[in-house]
Amino acid sequence: MLRLGVNIDHVATIRNARGGAHPDPVAAAMLAAKAGADGITAHLREDRRHITDEDIDRLTASMSLPLNLEMAATAEMLKIALRHRPHAACIVPEKREERTTEGGLDADGHRETLGPMIARLTEAGVRVSLFIEPDPRQVDAAIRLKAPVVEFHTGRYAHREGEARAEELRRIADCAALAVKNGIEPHAGHGLTFDNVVPVAAIPQIAELNIGHFLIGEAIFIGLEESVRRMKALMESAR
Repeated sequence: MLRLGVNIDHVATIRNARGGAHPDPVAAAMLAAKAGADGITAHLREDRRHITDEDIDRLTASMSLPLNLEMAATAEMLKIALRHRPHAACIVPEKREERTTEGGLDADGHRETLGPMIARLTEAGVRVSLFIEPDPRQVDAAIRLKAPVVEFHTGRYAHREGEARAEELRRIADCAALAVKNGIEPHAGHGLTFDNVVPVAAIPQIAELNIGHFLIGEAIFIGLEESVRRMKALMESAR
């Protein structure tokens, strides 16, 4: 079964724009679960621009769905992940000046940093994922780092059209097959919408899609539960 992880970061973005407690990302996680989400993703950034430490505390204390904690490869985030021990930790690149994650992690270029971090998280029972570009060199790095999961950045696929998009889809499919061949579970995410999700969901090796910004945006018009249900239905239709 293809799983859907719902990223609730931008519920917190709306809350933080005005201050206070509304809308509550933990309440959004509960609605997503009710609508059929298989997991919840939350990115605790260095600058805490959306999800906060308190949000992570509340999510781990009150939620039954698996939590996928997106985190930069820093000592601070490692300490937080080891304290909370979420189901999964997805290591992502992070720049303070970016609006959102702009691309995949250079796992090949940061093996000395990532190796000990992956080992410590794995020893603590946290399933580690590396958010990478669909590039054989990065998959090879994940293999050597003994990461059990990779998540392919689908931003280029989402923002291209025609043959350029088709070529990017082929790259994702080829790298997903390479990952599975080497014992790594492939996930995908970034920029996926109702209009473009089906071709990615149809890649048989992909086990999970993580989608956030689009689902939260659509929730303004149709409600979060309907947004999640519609995405799940499209994903299931692809299989």
